[in-house]
Amino acid sequence: MSTRYHRVTAGRSHDDATSNPADGTPTWGEPTGTPTDLRTRPSVVVSACLAGVPCRYNGRAKPDDEVIALVRSGKAVAVCAEDLAGMGTPRSPAEIVGGDGHDVLDGTARVITIDGEDVTDAFIFGAETAAALAMQHGATEAILQANSPSCGCGQIYDGTHTGSTTHGDGVFAAALARRRIPITPIRGAR
Repeated sequence: MSTRYHRVTAGRSHDDATSNPADGTPTWGEPTGTPTDLRTRPSVVVSACLAGVPCRYNGRAKPDDEVIALVRSGKAVAVCAEDLAGMGTPRSPAEIVGGDGHDVLDGTARVITIDGEDVTDAFIFGAETAAALAMQHGATEAILQANSPSCGCGQIYDGTHTGSTTHGDGVFAAALARRRIPITPIRGAR
């Protein structure tokens, strides 16, 4: 049986017959035509790559069994801020230069790809869209991919594209923090 899911991508809303290719669970939103019941809405927002969705810059997922179980049980909704920004998969890896996600949201730091392209506006759009989706779903906590320029919490790549890290939050993590949603960072499988 195929269920259609409502998906928001790059500010546009449309029906999406595809869902998580691993098991068919919804990756964004909820089944179309289903009324939202506050008692059954997901309370956790998770990085889609941790839920097994191949949405990372390199076209891969970083699945975590516990996160996948949360999504399958309906207790979590999976989002990818970079996918919601319409950045495509795969894409050039990007890192924050000149600060962290809070600084990006404040306009004092940039997000730059390894090729030198400034993708700051896309990261902000994706982070704000994903944070709004989390709020819409009543999320009270988040489980996000560690070190990511979008989802990293407490530690992110340092902007040199060398694999080195520094203290700070990703752009989506910063947007969630500003909404007072607590975040647990984890490293999914490779």
